[in-house]
Amino acid sequence: MKNFKKTLALVSVLAMAGTTLAGCNNNTPAETTAATNGGNEPAVTNAAEPAADEGDTLKIYCWNEEFKSRVQDFYPGSNDDASVIDGVNVEWVITPNENNAYQNKLDADLQAGADIDMFLIEADYALKYVDSDYTVDVHSLGLTDAEMADMYQYTKDIVTDSNGVLKGVTWQATPGLFAYRRDIAKEVLGSDDPAEVQKAVADWDKFNATAAKMKEAGYFMLSGYDDSYRTFSNNVSQPWVVDGKIIVDENLMKWVDQTKEFTDKGYNEKTSLWAPEWSAGQSPSGKVFGYFYSTWGINFTLLGNTLATPEADGGKLEVGNGLFGQWAVCEGPASYYWGGTWICSAPTNDNPTLTANIMRALTCNAEIMESITADPAVQDYTNNKAAMDKLANSDFQSAFLGGQNHIALFAESAPKIDMSNLCAYDQGCNEEFQKAFKDYFDGVVDKDTALENFYKAVETKYPELTH
Repeated sequence: MKNFKKTLALVSVLAMAGTTLAGCNNNTPAETTAATNGGNEPAVTNAAEPAADEGDTLKIYCWNEEFKSRVQDFYPGSNDDASVIDGVNVEWVITPNENNAYQNKLDADLQAGADIDMFLIEADYALKYVDSDYTVDVHSLGLTDAEMADMYQYTKDIVTDSNGVLKGVTWQATPGLFAYRRDIAKEVLGSDDPAEVQKAVADWDKFNATAAKMKEAGYFMLSGYDDSYRTFSNNVSQPWVVDGKIIVDENLMKWVDQTKEFTDKGYNEKTSLWAPEWSAGQSPSGKVFGYFYSTWGINFTLLGNTLATPEADGGKLEVGNGLFGQWAVCEGPASYYWGGTWICSAPTNDNPTLTANIMRALTCNAEIMESITADPAVQDYTNNKAAMDKLANSDFQSAFLGGQNHIALFAESAPKIDMSNLCAYDQGCNEEFQKAFKDYFDGVVDKDTALENFYKAVETKYPELTH
């Protein structure tokens, strides 16, 4: 088990020895109504003993096992399966994301006043909960600005409400990079060195020129329609909605034009994100040069698709098995982020001290956060500048990425992320925009029709909006 009950010495060894694994309307959208630490373990910052009158059960809502595993492996007071934390029984209410099931369950229980203590949210719909009465100021739990000073600013911006109140915290930062095949880079570009490959993709003109070279050599620059989307959508000059009107930023139309060109010229495989064909492009039989991926995507999704078959050599993750060791990352043409999970406290929380202790340990404690990133079976890039800069300037390596210290690139990219144009309608607008324009990329409709179909879909989803 990847248990936090590791010594500081082991943390250091893991870090150094190299790894084996990898203005917008602020109204809530219509579908929402109202809106024992000891030995050599790192200390939990300002941990407090739960008050005698706090609840005997901590109820946590989430959509998968990820946060549970972080707690059980890295929180000092957790037992081996996170069913008891600091002596308090834990009820994990896990509802998968599919078909919006998680949000539907969470919304219904929040509105019914269920005894929810903590719940998790994602960036694309964060403001739906942040700009509501269903989340509380993390300062009211006792967290201080000084404790949170090393968090990347964008991770705070995403969960700050329209009144400037911070409503959540995260252990993750999720800057994105461009992940590419070393073997293809050597063949087509003459080098697989990240610094040299970066020269070939440093801006969109160079990226497009390299795409033409890949096509000529028999490869695809990208897999499909969605791959570059977030590099454009994270760099818009205005929010999706301003004063109740839907705004399609010029940068989004640049994505449309680039993707149409890539589709027509055969620079992509015409796949869609998460489709079997998209995943297959990341396997040894794939012909795709690169993918835009954030922290979690590289260490989990890309890694998981890189073996010749899931059963190859018993599924061993080691150099020589499939494409393990044949990937690398570079900055790419634009800074962006993708994903992330935030911890929120509900107003019904009767375990505020325990909640604060968990938040402090997993999102404020630099030693714990360094251990999460350095763990060879996790490598989650964590939300602490000091901890990440330490690893960035160390001999840290990823065997999956051919010995590259990718933390250094993430550490350079994360401070550049700007979420000032975040909007409560981001999830719906992003989903409908990509969906509408797939018909255009496939030649089913023209550009104007695709745009009109987008407007219709968004105005149906959010009747209070116009364009």
